[in-house]
Amino acid sequence: MAISEWIQALQDVAWPGFLQPHVEVLLLWITWAVDYIDLDYLEYLLWLLLPFFILFIFPIFLVLFIYGCVIFVHIYGHRHQIREAYHTSYWEGARVAIASFWDGVGNVWHGYELKGIENVPDEGSALFIYYHGCLPLDVYYLISKLVIHKNRSLHCVGDKFIFKIPGWRPLCKLFSITAGTVEECTEELKEGNLLCIAPGGVREALFSDPNVYDILWGKRLGFAKVIIGSKTPVIPMFTENCRESFRTPEWGRSFFRWIYEKTKIPLCPIYGGFPVKMITHLGKPIYFDFDTVTPEEVRKTVKREIRSMIKEHQRLPGSVWQGIAQRWSAPSKKKTDEPEQAVSIELLQRNGAGATSPTSDSEEVVVLRRERSGIDDDDAEVDELGGI
Repeated sequence: MAISEWIQALQDVAWPGFLQPHVEVLLLWITWAVDYIDLDYLEYLLWLLLPFFILFIFPIFLVLFIYGCVIFVHIYGHRHQIREAYHTSYWEGARVAIASFWDGVGNVWHGYELKGIENVPDEGSALFIYYHGCLPLDVYYLISKLVIHKNRSLHCVGDKFIFKIPGWRPLCKLFSITAGTVEECTEELKEGNLLCIAPGGVREALFSDPNVYDILWGKRLGFAKVIIGSKTPVIPMFTENCRESFRTPEWGRSFFRWIYEKTKIPLCPIYGGFPVKMITHLGKPIYFDFDTVTPEEVRKTVKREIRSMIKEHQRLPGSVWQGIAQRWSAPSKKKTDEPEQAVSIELLQRNGAGATSPTSDSEEVVVLRRERSGIDDDDAEVDELGGI
């Protein structure tokens, strides 16, 4: 039999000492499969069911090809910008081409919209602080929009583990993704760049509850120190249904979080890819009295603004089906007695004027959930920035 001869040939090869045990185990498994599995019967089933596979798989590939053409047409619509970018620099051309691709993906798969782009300055620095979804697709789409429509690059702070993934470093360098320190981020903003930070980082991405969209910033103050050190306005950011496109399973969430808190390894399964409607909302810039404000006051103010955006724009509890249905039906307008937010928010003096707000029902739910889980997100990592 051809397979037996192939196995014998592999056994006769002089493998290196460190590899020999692994090869022997592999050959034992193959030998077992040949002896105890009827390969002729499997071949018969393959030929018997092949027409059904073709019937069901071919339409799927056809739809994928059609969507590929849709994305290509979307990219082709930005051909003039891509050509101009390539005349400027090859790397700039690559950046615009990739941005056009992701803009097409967001448009096709999530009906992506960006509201509040007028709040992004055409020049000068600004710091985006955002709630971290399970996967930061909204950040990819936002970067694409800013490259195409504002001709500005959005620098990002990423978690350290993403730089250890093989092949990702050149892409991170192209789109200015860094695991920057407080000093490095402050310097980038002083140079007039746009920068985005998710203070919740991986913890918020993997372990925030999609039913309440709880904010898991803990005692992190790194981003607040960046704001004060660079004297930069803050643009709060939240994306509707950012936890519905991809999710982490409810089972084992406490166990996986325990592992993360002990080892900082993001060992948690992710599932999804659901085509929910995604709308990124950029709030009005928040200004502070940088000479007197403290990092704790900055964190409290920005956190309150992000929570307010979640309450205003996100339908709770989160639902994948409602997120998909939102692609074809506008969500009902929420009734609220709260006054509209001012055009810009200023934190006054250190006496705390305007720095307090009543605790909402959703905040009480989050506190109760944390008490029951026995996990406290207020750790001692006060200088960590978080990241995508």
